[in-house]
Order: sequence, then C-alpha cells, then structure tokens
Amino acid sequence: MPRLLESLNTVRFLAETHKLDNGLTLIHQYLPATPVVVADVWVKAGTTAEPEAWSGMAHFLEHAIFKGSPNLKAGEFDWIIENVGGMANAATSYDYAHFYLTTATAHIEQTLPCLADILLHASIPDEEFDRERDVVLEEIHSSYDDPDWIAFQTLCQTLYQHHPYKRSILGEKELLMQHTPDRLRCFHRAYYQPENMTVVMIGGIESQTARSLVESSFTEFSQPRECPLEVVREEPSATAIRRQELRLPIIECARLLMGWVGPNASDLEEAIALDLLSVILAGGRCSRLVREFREERQLVLDICSDFSLQKDSSIFTINAWLPEEHLNEVESLLGTSLWQLQNFLVSELELTRAKRQLINNYIFSMETPSQLAGIYGFYDIVSSAEDSALYPQIVERLSAVQLRAVARRYLSPERYAITSLRSC
Repeated sequence: MPRLLESLNTVRFLAETHKLDNGLTLIHQYLPATPVVVADVWVKAGTTAEPEAWSGMAHFLEHAIFKGSPNLKAGEFDWIIENVGGMANAATSYDYAHFYLTTATAHIEQTLPCLADILLHASIPDEEFDRERDVVLEEIHSSYDDPDWIAFQTLCQTLYQHHPYKRSILGEKELLMQHTPDRLRCFHRAYYQPENMTVVMIGGIESQTARSLVESSFTEFSQPRECPLEVVREEPSATAIRRQELRLPIIECARLLMGWVGPNASDLEEAIALDLLSVILAGGRCSRLVREFREERQLVLDICSDFSLQKDSSIFTINAWLPEEHLNEVESLLGTSLWQLQNFLVSELELTRAKRQLINNYIFSMETPSQLAGIYGFYDIVSSAEDSALYPQIVERLSAVQLRAVARRYLSPERYAITSLRSC
C-alpha cells in the first residue's frame, strides 16, 4: 500500500514555542506570504474550572470580558478592531476559553495590546453585569428550541456521572441568577493569570517582533484571587446501558444518540484510533452505517459518528435522525455493528479510505492562519502544541488489529449511554 503521507513530505511542528519569564506561553509561526496576523489567546478556564455552584461562570466571563477595562470603555475594543478592518471573537468550552483577533499585519501592534488589556484588566462593571446576564439567559432559552442541543446535553448528563463534562457550558438559569459581579471578578482573577494562558500568533509577523509585542502587552496581570476549587474526577466507563427518553412537543423526526467515554488526551494514539473508527462507521456515504442504515435499509434520514478529544475523558458518539418507529430496531442493529467491529478486522479498503479522509481533513484544516492558531492552541490546552504534528503520522501507522483492540476497550455494545427523543 502506498504511504499516505508522501504528499506531506516530513511532517514537523513548524511553530516556535516560548515560555516567557512570567509563565505565559507563546506559540508563533511566521508566514511571510500572509499579509495578516491572527492572535489567539487560550485560557485554561473553561467549564471544568467552575465549582458546581458557579455553573456557567466561564461562559458568562467570556461575555463580560468585552465590557472593557479601566483603559477601554464598554464597546471601545470592538470599535478599535473594526476601525482597522479587523475581526475579533471568543468561545468557551469545557477545557478552555479563547479570544482571537485577525488583523492586517500593519495593525497588530495597535490591536494586540487592546486585547491583552481587556483580558488582564477586565472591569466587569456592576451596571454591565445584569445587562450581559440577560444576554446569556437568552442564549439558554434559545438552546431549548434546538432538539439536537437538548439531546446532546441529556446524553452528556447520562454518560458523565462525576466529571464536569456533564454540565451545560451555558450554565443553568437558577444558578446564573445567583452569580454576582464580585464572584465573576474572583473567577477572572483566579484563572486569567500568565501560567494559565497561551498566546498563539500566526501570520506575517517575525519571531522577535511577535515575542516583544507579547512581552510588552501581557505584563501587568490583575492581583490573583482564590475561588473555590472543583475536584475533577476521571470518569469511568459505563458498566451498563444508561437510558434516557425525552418527549418534545414539536420535532420533525426522532433522535437517537449513543455515547461512550474515551481516553484522556494523554493517550493520543488510542484517541486517534477512535477518530479513525468514527470515520469507518459513519464518515460519509461509503461508510458502514451510512451505507447500511440510510442507503440500503432506509431506516434513518441521516446518521453520523464523532469522536471529541478532551483533556480528560473524551467522548465517542453515534447520532441518528430517524422515524420514531425505527428507534428500537436501529439501536439493536447498532449493537450488531459494534460487535462486528470488535470481532472482525477492518478491511484494507476501508482502512485506506478512512486514513486518506482523516489525513486530507488534517491538511485542509491547516490552510489559514486562523486554522493553525486554533489547532496549536487547542492541543496546547489538552496536551501540547507539538502533539498536533503527530496526528497524521499516528493515523498512517494504525493497523486493523489496533483498531479492533481499541473498539473492544471502549465501544462496548452492552455498556453505553443512550438518549432518544420522541414527539409527545
């Protein structure tokens, strides 16, 4: 079989990683042909950092950050970025929050200090607190209009019995109403410290210039504060089938979601093996489940499989959209499909196709500065940025025997969480 990585030549981690004197990490890659710079700041302050009573704090803080600092009034940061034709945004997940801006190289020295200022010295003024909480509450209300969000959130609560991954990133309305500006400031000053931050800079800026700019911008951090710590326990695999059934008043078709706990990010080879198995099962029209369940048997409207790498206990899912009368049959047949995966080797044709698909997706995901910044930042949070370069090499060397062993270890047809959505 021809090697799938010939087009990549030698896969290397092309960025530079620097640990600054104050503990902050800088990851930089110079792209001389690119006239823009992406600055992406990753903070180890996602949902897993929240005490249970502070649910939703990390996401709430993401909103509050943009309400300014002692040096920038509310809305002034957005005006500065837009005035030079740049873009800025943020996102919160379980393991991190990150804040990113894209601007022409000529404007990065003006804009990066502004991003650093609101991150390090967020004011979180009392008068903006209630206003932004209303925005978050509206997000929570809107999420309950989405059956797929409801189904996935219910699956997480069923699968994760101990780990904060069971919570909604948005938080809960009742707890959100108990938050105070001082509690939000406490969370900010506890976690938005240099040892918890990684700044990724990709694009048309040379190494020394990037380092000097980051060192001068990310310098005066707020005085640290302590907040209650969340004790995070590793999530064990399910020992039986955990089932949840929901009924919603208006859904066009039923949903079936099945989930299994996967390895930590430290077990990168097993994690990538599950990624490969997700493609073999339901990664496109030629995959097993799509071909059998949708094309041949016509039991589902659509079906997909996904593996989400997380710092602690990752998650492997199979999702199906289907007529309600097929729910039980599809679940039973999925059990048979998993049994086959555990007892028979994947064919050479399937393995080659899935490897090519994953490696091509990897190549396509590194075409732009923002994509590179996202990959480096994410891997630096869950593992290390250098591990991002290992992905295609691990994919290529995985064997059918290894995939069978991983399926046996993680994808039991007798131990999983399942959520089904039916109409009332």
